[in-house]
Amino acid sequence: MTGSKLPHPWLADRTSNFNGSGIRRIFDLAATMKDPVNLSIGQPHFEVPEAIQKAAAEAITAGKNGYSATAGIGPLREKLQSRVEHQFGHDNRQVMVTSGTSGGIVLAMMALVNPGDEILVFDPYFVIYQPLVQLVGGTCVLIDTYPDFTLDIDKVAAAITDKTKLILINSPNNPTGYIASAVQIQALAELASQKNIVLLSDEIYQSFCYDSKFTSPALFNPQTVVVDGFSKTYGITGWRVGFVHGPAEIIDAMAKIQPYTYVCAPQPAQWAATTALDIDMSEAVNTYRCKRDHIIQSLSDCYSIAQPGGAFYLFPKVPKGTASDFVARAIDHNLLIIPGSVFSHRDTHFRISYAVSDEILERGIEILKKLA
Repeated sequence: MTGSKLPHPWLADRTSNFNGSGIRRIFDLAATMKDPVNLSIGQPHFEVPEAIQKAAAEAITAGKNGYSATAGIGPLREKLQSRVEHQFGHDNRQVMVTSGTSGGIVLAMMALVNPGDEILVFDPYFVIYQPLVQLVGGTCVLIDTYPDFTLDIDKVAAAITDKTKLILINSPNNPTGYIASAVQIQALAELASQKNIVLLSDEIYQSFCYDSKFTSPALFNPQTVVVDGFSKTYGITGWRVGFVHGPAEIIDAMAKIQPYTYVCAPQPAQWAATTALDIDMSEAVNTYRCKRDHIIQSLSDCYSIAQPGGAFYLFPKVPKGTASDFVARAIDHNLLIIPGSVFSHRDTHFRISYAVSDEILERGIEILKKLA
């Protein structure tokens, strides 16, 4: 029946796990508003470096527009493989190119998780984690990290059962900006190794570390599967080029699945990504470090904020009430932010993306002060 809210009898049960991304709903809302102050979408605001644009254009005009090898074009894989071997020194660590970081996570879930397996996820978490776990028949076990989003190894150990198959970590974290310390990362990696549990590390924000050096759990645990990509560092979120590296057996299994899902990452974008690996983006990172410092200084008197060490997000606690109600008030003031319930079992915080121009950031800060 037209307009009916009931599930359609043809739809698979798994579709009930997907309510539509809360972030994308805000994105769609922005398109209907007049000059909104948009602090909701997590994508860099800077222009794609000219050399990367040129490499993509040259690939297109050179006719490199068809399918690539499913695991990625040779030059990009070779460059990534060389970097990974230099960084980790693992004999059995292999690289493949994916259709974005999200594509890599999907493939990892499909290759590793059986129905009934338990996956440990730190709460707050990136929006796709829980639905993807449910999509492959797994059970998402949330590990609470409030109020300061610290990675507590004792909580992780207590959550492990004989059904635990995977631990999923995202550091620097979306939505909190929290970065786990090297000591915490090593302890988690060693615990996963001791318990023979796969560790899946989402490292898409590793370039955006402001107060300490980034540490990957793969340094301490060769069985770690790392998901990374080019979207955030180089401002090419729409080009969909990511990569994964990990034990060859796991990567081979993921590569076997990719032809039946994404086929391959867009070939022109892969050639551009090959060029991107040689470009220094430290100036952009420094710009976001300054934005982080400024917004924390501006809002810390009004909101309770756990200091974020990376990414380009703030996750303040609402002064009172629920985050959903607070975000509704913000929308009435032409400000777009994301309620914490999109990322968490709690509805007490909201996410700000400061990957915007200084002018938009200032407008957002003024509105948030008024709302407080």
